Amino acid sequence: MHWKGSKYLFVYLTPVIVAFSLGSQGWWTFTAVAVLFGLLPLMELFTVGSTHNLTELEEEMAKKDSFYDWLLYGLVPAQYALLVYFLYRVTYTPLTTLEQVGLTLSFGMSCGILGINAAHELGHRVTWHEQWMSKALLLTSLYMHFFIEHNKGHHKHVSTDEDPASARYGESVYAFYFRSIYGSWLSAWRLEAKRLGKFNRPAFSWPNEMLRFQVIQLLFVGAIGLAFGSKTMLLFIAAATIGFLLLESVNYIEHYGLQRRKVNGKYERVLPIHSWNSNHPLGRLVLLELSRHSDHHYLASRKYQILRHFDESPQMPTGYPGMILLALVPPLWFAVMHRQIDQFRKGGEGLVSG
Repeated sequence: MHWKGSKYLFVYLTPVIVAFSLGSQGWWTFTAVAVLFGLLPLMELFTVGSTHNLTELEEEMAKKDSFYDWLLYGLVPAQYALLVYFLYRVTYTPLTTLEQVGLTLSFGMSCGILGINAAHELGHRVTWHEQWMSKALLLTSLYMHFFIEHNKGHHKHVSTDEDPASARYGESVYAFYFRSIYGSWLSAWRLEAKRLGKFNRPAFSWPNEMLRFQVIQLLFVGAIGLAFGSKTMLLFIAAATIGFLLLESVNYIEHYGLQRRKVNGKYERVLPIHSWNSNHPLGRLVLLELSRHSDHHYLASRKYQILRHFDESPQMPTGYPGMILLALVPPLWFAVMHRQIDQFRKGGEGLVSG
């Protein structure tokens, strides 16, 4: 199966292009932004995604093939190598303001597209070392609470009003940022307090993983400040912020306007119709099949290489990079997505609020 899995080496486009940007000067420092959010979405406008799924035999072979796991693991040292390179460049190289902005945006692309996305996949694994790698990646975006809230909160409450990371019909991405960032952070605290309560332990104690995450992140930022200076520390915080804003942009587009029904006072099971899906090939490879999001929420334990297409899932008109850009212009987003929602309603699903 290695030859089939080799297509996922495309995920290393992000660290390669970010490394190029970090080593460049002038406008070339914006290369990562231009490629990942310029060239890539433009190319996806002219591609048609494949709805092909693996056979049961192919799925079993892919699940057992360690190549897919090692390809994923390799993203952890790649992200930390880029972090060190970024810190070195912005500290010890004379840079113009333009170049500082370009380097910060480029490393921010790495935090969001490489770091958090790989952390998302690893965070759904059950081994301690994979979960440790997930947390290590989230640290580079100062978003470690995602590990708790996403797995225990978002997947349970997705496409309901109880989920801060599910976008409401008519809600702009900018309003969503505030609600999701703040709401998800609070939700993670509540989830940890509930977990500790089962063992009769106080919520504000060292076993609380949220408390440990805050301490680790503060120490990490402080260490960067001590080692590289306050200016570099602030640039790192800016890049990390870009990273988690990219994550929240993805959250916004993944469930926009979709609503699960309540049956006998309880929400129905999460189905493929409760997540927007995209089969556009370039985004699928760069993001390790994250855009086949319907199957991911239907069965979160499925590894990225075996995620499936469902005909009944609502489909995005283009890939993730293009949809993120569209979301940044709310009038255009509403015009396009409300038309998609109307078409979805006409299909008889009737699961969209608004």
